[in-house]
Amino acid sequence: MQRIIYTNARGQSVELKSSAPFLLQSVDGLGDVDADIQTQKAPFQDGSTFIESVLQERSISLEIAIIADKSTILKQRQFLASVFNPKLGPGTLRYENGETVREIEAVPDGVPVFPSGRENRGPFFQKAMVNLLCPEPFWLDEFHTSEKMSYILGGLSFPLRLGTSFAQRGFKKILHNQGDVATPVTIEFYGPATNPVVWNRTTGEFIRVSRTLAETDKLVITTDFGKKSVTIENADGSKTNVFNWIDLESTFWQLVPGENLIEYGSDSDATKSRVIVSYRNRYLSV
Repeated sequence: MQRIIYTNARGQSVELKSSAPFLLQSVDGLGDVDADIQTQKAPFQDGSTFIESVLQERSISLEIAIIADKSTILKQRQFLASVFNPKLGPGTLRYENGETVREIEAVPDGVPVFPSGRENRGPFFQKAMVNLLCPEPFWLDEFHTSEKMSYILGGLSFPLRLGTSFAQRGFKKILHNQGDVATPVTIEFYGPATNPVVWNRTTGEFIRVSRTLAETDKLVITTDFGKKSVTIENADGSKTNVFNWIDLESTFWQLVPGENLIEYGSDSDATKSRVIVSYRNRYLSV
């Protein structure tokens, strides 16, 4: 059984399901999103050369039936309009169907429509239509996946004639992106460290910050498009913007679908350092 919960920026929520007072009659836009195919063409070239596919915004339409008695149906209608208030900006749309739970940022594309006519309203019901626009088209896991990386030295020895051992250092870890597309990360690098760096060995990219972290400092890097940030949080809670201290060859890398080999290091001894990488898987549909 599917259920939708919308929470606006003010914290107001409405639950749409298969029972009163807000009966979810239909929902469109859970999967279909248009793509803009980027190509280029050279003189005398047959056809064109594919460059990239860029997804457009996601549009979601909800058809709702308000079920209530005569004394409360007007209040329920006003409440629905209050929750889906486009002036409040983006809210969170949560979709549940069995074990599948996904979330997406959505903003009402206008005030809810309450159509007239006998088939749309009566003493105990009122139909409503809500249109939502999702600036980012991807559905997200409801939770953040956080992976901790820290220094571990161990090894395996084999009784060979020459005596063979394989050392293992915990500066590397494989992270799994189970989504459909690449996803941004938030990196927390705890000092001490000099010129801390974190690599995505799978993509060959890295991000390095030319600063020294004290043992009580935390470097926080966000690689999300349009929300990129690099800050150092000190022991007293103060924050310093160190975006301009990024190595010029750095890339705000993301986790590609599948396995990603992540490694961290610094120009000084990093055995006391630790790194936490957090992300949310992104999906094209639910």
